[in-house]
Amino acid sequence: MTADVVGAPRVIDTTGDWSRTYSRRVLLTDLLAVIWVVFGVQIAWLGLQSNLATNTADLRLSYSAISIVVIVVWMGALALYDTRDARVIGVGSTEYRLVADSSVRVFGLLAIAAFLLHVDLARGYVLIAFPLGILVLLLSRWMWRQWLVAQRQRGAYSATVLLVGSPASVLHIGRELGRSPEAGYRVVGAVVSNNLHGLLPGSTIHSHGGFDDVGSALRETGADTVVITSSDDLPPERVRQLSWSLEPGRQHLVVAPSLTDIGGPRIHTRPVQGLPLIHVETPTYSGRKLYTKRAFDLVGATLLVIVLSPLLLALALLVKATSTGPVFFRQERVGLNGSTFEMIKFRSMVVHAEDRLQELSSLDRAVGNDVLFKMRNDPRVTRVGAFMRRYSLDEVPQLFNVLAGSMSLVGPRPPLSREVARYDTHVHRRFLVKPGMTGLWQVSGRSDLSWEDSVRLDLYYVENWSITGDLIILWRTVRAVFRPEGAY
Repeated sequence: MTADVVGAPRVIDTTGDWSRTYSRRVLLTDLLAVIWVVFGVQIAWLGLQSNLATNTADLRLSYSAISIVVIVVWMGALALYDTRDARVIGVGSTEYRLVADSSVRVFGLLAIAAFLLHVDLARGYVLIAFPLGILVLLLSRWMWRQWLVAQRQRGAYSATVLLVGSPASVLHIGRELGRSPEAGYRVVGAVVSNNLHGLLPGSTIHSHGGFDDVGSALRETGADTVVITSSDDLPPERVRQLSWSLEPGRQHLVVAPSLTDIGGPRIHTRPVQGLPLIHVETPTYSGRKLYTKRAFDLVGATLLVIVLSPLLLALALLVKATSTGPVFFRQERVGLNGSTFEMIKFRSMVVHAEDRLQELSSLDRAVGNDVLFKMRNDPRVTRVGAFMRRYSLDEVPQLFNVLAGSMSLVGPRPPLSREVARYDTHVHRRFLVKPGMTGLWQVSGRSDLSWEDSVRLDLYYVENWSITGDLIILWRTVRAVFRPEGAY
């Protein structure tokens, strides 16, 4: 079985110094967004020529002058906090967090300055401009990110990477980078410890020799980033010499530790005597975070039940009117700490569909994986059920499972007992948290995923879950519902 490693795609559009080009474009839209918000709020709230009085020698200031100062300081804060840095754009929440943090600090700085200078700023001007400005900036950054991801899928606007290490580690890191082209690392070659020239076995990654050939490999590939995938054959002195040989400001060195599926907030780097020690926090499943998640589930599920109650009623009537049998389908699933619970869904199959499972599982149309059974055009699914499954509407009643406490809005997929019986030992870690109505498995391909990918996504969530992560998954779920891929 060959490793599924994606080689370097051909760049369709050359970008030159892509990070500088992208940063300038985002700078322009940031400036336009801040100008539009600040002056827009001023004109709507106060008018263009409004003045305000101070208690300092009866000095009178123009709101237009205040707006200009706010714009300059705001743009300075966005630059100071490196919100357009190549290391934070494209993936993750760091970019959005930096934009929000720097904007809030501008608001605080303005409040302190107004207090010290005895400037009586209109409350509406401040309380509208800053929240609105943050929202517009975040929307602008989100739109830019969609464009950037599309470019990176084509191989542009990415760091060109030369992998350095053992063949096994090069294949592993190459595979992981290939999973996420939106992260902006495009593998263009490698040098490996066994001095191989040519394609690495089971991949499309071209090796340019051994560690002594790094310089020539950089020139041949045009790579601007060296990623050390393993240091077993690279002593510290050799790594130091390699870093010195790179062109300052244009070529970069990245060291990939033997860690995968670890969320950013759990990783902290602490330099000790020149050693970059990486601290990885162990995940917690109790205390404040757990209570916060439960409160989030209760509030979210309650609001959704209220908002979706007309849809719930309409679907219930539709199921009842179009096929014989109960409206709801109840099934025992395995949840938190391996305990079982009764999951509720709208019935999307004919009555006694489970009795035909053995018969259908032997057909060639079964397209699940080693553990999960799935079938395209399953004959047991009713016409209304097919529609509900396509848009995940059959799962809406699980909101009542969330309210009852057996499920969460976001979490691993709730498995059947027969599936759990086939789990490897490490897969049981998914029971450390409650199963979810949605999760990484649902927003990343659902039924089209292999078993290995399903497990990897669920365990990644278990190890790294957070309220912020749940919000992102819920947002991606809304998008997945309207673009139903892998749902059947």
